[in-house]
Amino acid sequence: MNSSRLTLFLGVMLVLSLALNAALHTDETRPNWEFLAEMKRSPASQAFETTDQFANGRTQQTPVVGTIPRGLPPLHFTASKEDAVRAGEELHNPHSESPPDPSDADPAQAAAAVKQRLAASVDRGQAVYRVYCQSCHGATGAGDGPVAQRGFPPPPPLPTGKSTQMRDGQLFHILTWGQGSMSSMAAQLDREQRWDVINYVRSLQAQAAAGPPAPASDSTSATPVPPTTQP
Repeated sequence: MNSSRLTLFLGVMLVLSLALNAALHTDETRPNWEFLAEMKRSPASQAFETTDQFANGRTQQTPVVGTIPRGLPPLHFTASKEDAVRAGEELHNPHSESPPDPSDADPAQAAAAVKQRLAASVDRGQAVYRVYCQSCHGATGAGDGPVAQRGFPPPPPLPTGKSTQMRDGQLFHILTWGQGSMSSMAAQLDREQRWDVINYVRSLQAQAAAGPPAPASDSTSATPVPPTTQP
């Protein structure tokens, strides 16, 4: 191969390489061409935009009547006080009121596991309480939160008030539907968080029932007992 043919060959290869580079150049702001994409990426619609796929023109459709979200069985109660009492009889705290599992081979070990789950629920409930409840009920549940200190009617004290006589299911009903000046917390707390808050409130009540810790004894300040004398 003489020099002219070599030059021509190299020139053709250079042109082809430049053309190939231009053809394969990717623009990250634009999608590439695809062949036979099939259903790899289906078109997505925004929830509130219009569509011609349904007769009412809405993309987001309401659930079919009678459908139940997975993991959320319906609560057949109303916001009445009577149903609050009924909820206390029919709803059971999954952390402290659940019946024992007959398949547990070691009852002591099962009881320890329940105690551990309850303690974890109390810890979660404390975190939720500080965010959503403390502003009204106060840090210790005494009803002295910032909202009450600024003139809003204070709620009853949780550690010693009438809530101590209510069952856990009734407290769950109050958190779900509200009561008196307290509005529903169902939009802020899911069901598991409501049980966690209830368990934390029960821990506050247990602390109040136990009373303040006894002061440490001081041997230096104790009154000495006079020695007895033998006759």
